[in-house]
Amino acid sequence: MQKARTSRPRTRAYKGPALFSAGFRPLFLLAGIWAVVGLVLSVGTIAGAFALPSVLDPVSWHVHEMIFGCVAAAIGGFVLTATANWTGRLPVRGPPLIALCVLWVGGRLAMATSAIIGPLPAALIELSYLAALTALAGREIIAGRNWRNAPIIVILVVLLATDILWQIEILELADFDGAARRLAIAAVLTLVMLIGGRVIPSFTRNWLAKRDAGRLPAAFGWFDKIVLAVTVPSLIGWAVAPEEPVIGGVLLLAGVLNLARLMRWRGHRTASEALVWVLHVGYLWIPVGLILLAANALMDGPSQAGGIHALTAGAIATMILAVMSRATLGHTGRELHAGPGLAIAYVLVGAGALARVIGAYGDALYQPLLIAGALAWVLGFALFTAICGPMMLMRPGRK
Repeated sequence: MQKARTSRPRTRAYKGPALFSAGFRPLFLLAGIWAVVGLVLSVGTIAGAFALPSVLDPVSWHVHEMIFGCVAAAIGGFVLTATANWTGRLPVRGPPLIALCVLWVGGRLAMATSAIIGPLPAALIELSYLAALTALAGREIIAGRNWRNAPIIVILVVLLATDILWQIEILELADFDGAARRLAIAAVLTLVMLIGGRVIPSFTRNWLAKRDAGRLPAAFGWFDKIVLAVTVPSLIGWAVAPEEPVIGGVLLLAGVLNLARLMRWRGHRTASEALVWVLHVGYLWIPVGLILLAANALMDGPSQAGGIHALTAGAIATMILAVMSRATLGHTGRELHAGPGLAIAYVLVGAGALARVIGAYGDALYQPLLIAGALAWVLGFALFTAICGPMMLMRPGRK
């Protein structure tokens, strides 16, 4: 994908609620809230404290709702906001945006009550959000003739397809042996690598250039294309055959290449600005996760849980938190600086991911680390929501 256009999107007087004036406002807010509520419900059901009337077992419900609930809302907010910048068209707002949010909320309720309303109605309701988001984003890209950013639509289509496959499994029409959820993780990671490969060196370069900090990050180029050309197929291979040693070898190579890619972005010189270093920390989880998955395949490791949580609770969660907070600050007219509150939120979410990864490799510490990781995650996203939530409710220019 290419950088956003320098021209601002066309504007038209909007008199509705500020919350629905831009895609990032309600969808980032929903992502932050669901990151907290969804995880609390997940931990409660997994621990047996209570049960949801869902046809999914507690662990499967947790995985589904983190990907297609929390992450999908964050992706929606990013895509709808970015397409307006890319195409120069009016942003999706008002009734269409409200309808999209209603579909998202309906999907969460449907998956939580699928044992009551039935798995087929629940599937149709749940799939409607991603289908509508893909259609809206596709319409904007096509109408704006912004073909260079069309890969975003391809990733959305793939993500929708993985959700369809998962729903087919829930309906017991086929058994993909977990491939659907792994493909969903692969699709989101591909988006993270594409977007991250653009914004991390760009934002870092801008920050360092203002401080005359010497050597600047490498721009997107041939090396990045090689990294993506190795990593994306390795993730697809892992989704299909996670235990294959050959796949493990390719994952190991992908992990090393992504680490080298990250080092080219000079993140070690951004320690004084949390809004910048958090992007580098988020991306660091990608090579860590890939190497852990490779170790599992090559050495018959104890489980894939460590690698999976490095990629999900680590890379994906940290990156969406970083992008959501930065976009909220920027698009509401505030200084691009993370204060102490957001910095603490970043540390908490990172600590939660670390606890979950370490816990996967130690039976004795599994339970306390699981609880500690969940608590840190909840506090981190709750802090983000408390800080950025009011900004999403206010019109630009109001503090």
